[in-house]
Amino acid sequence: MIAIAPPRWAPSRRSLAAGLGALALLAAGPAMAQQRDAVRFGTNWVAQAEHGGFYQAVADGTYARYGLDVTIVPGGPQVNNRLLLAAGKLDFYLGGNLIQAFNAVAQNVPTVVIAGIFQKEPQVLLAHPKQDIDDFGDLRAAPIYVSKDGLATYYQWLKQAHGFTDAQVRPYTFNLQPFLADKKSAVQGYVTSEPFAIEKQGQFRPKIFLLADHGFDTYGATIDTRRDLIEEKPDLVARFVDASIIGWYNYLYGDNKPGNALIKQQNPEMTDALLAHALEKMKSYGIVDSGAALTDGIGAMNADRIAGFFDKMAKAGVVDSNVDFRRAFTLRFVNKGVGLDLRPATTPKN
Repeated sequence: MIAIAPPRWAPSRRSLAAGLGALALLAAGPAMAQQRDAVRFGTNWVAQAEHGGFYQAVADGTYARYGLDVTIVPGGPQVNNRLLLAAGKLDFYLGGNLIQAFNAVAQNVPTVVIAGIFQKEPQVLLAHPKQDIDDFGDLRAAPIYVSKDGLATYYQWLKQAHGFTDAQVRPYTFNLQPFLADKKSAVQGYVTSEPFAIEKQGQFRPKIFLLADHGFDTYGATIDTRRDLIEEKPDLVARFVDASIIGWYNYLYGDNKPGNALIKQQNPEMTDALLAHALEKMKSYGIVDSGAALTDGIGAMNADRIAGFFDKMAKAGVVDSNVDFRRAFTLRFVNKGVGLDLRPATTPKN
């Protein structure tokens, strides 16, 4: 565990200043208590730009102004924060996409999605330039390096909805060398990371096909919590969601140096170049701020869209069609326009 918030018994100058600022904002801002509520938030991987808004909310005092003392618990290859959430060791968890939430319902795990920070999941297929792969359909003729998880989820949808085949699949172990060596191939990735690595290792810019733009319309970077926390502490849940949304606006459009500094502190392998690349891709592809988020605020979700995505996944055999997917989410804490005033007027409409 990595505790980002300073210990209560030895507050830093930053935490003291944040506390004083919170008291000054009592009349105008969220309801505050002198004693902040302790919150443990687990992410799904090591610190990176894809978690930027949460680190920003810690670093710039946003969580503190909402009466929260947030400890971020990073994920990683040997960490199962999703399990820790269900076990009550964490209060909130950064999920991947809605498939995990549907499976939680099927397994009677008492967790629920309360916000979808990513309007578009960053999942992409990447191809070499100048290889007759000009549009999405051309990928049906290419060998594709796919991970085990990818094969069980989005690739089943690619087969059902777009005519991809099992014969195309090559095992992907998160080593790009086989893809780099085979110019006719494609590889899975995240738009925020793999294109950067390919440019560095292969010295070329790959063609990028964002699955979200071709019908894989799950929400990503979901905020998940337990049903009992919603029932017992709805105000705390609302404050955490609202403050996280503000953190994301500040990370995208404000001074994100504090958030990036905290990311690099918790993940020393992170570089400024990769952070800048990921931020640019999140903006240009509308990963966070597009669609319904443009009117309802970052984190927005729509019940009809979730129902449609569930139907797609059930048709592709990814989830059981008998699952009551409505138990996987609640709209209680989103779609309120929180933070819309923080978006620059010149923001592109993705």
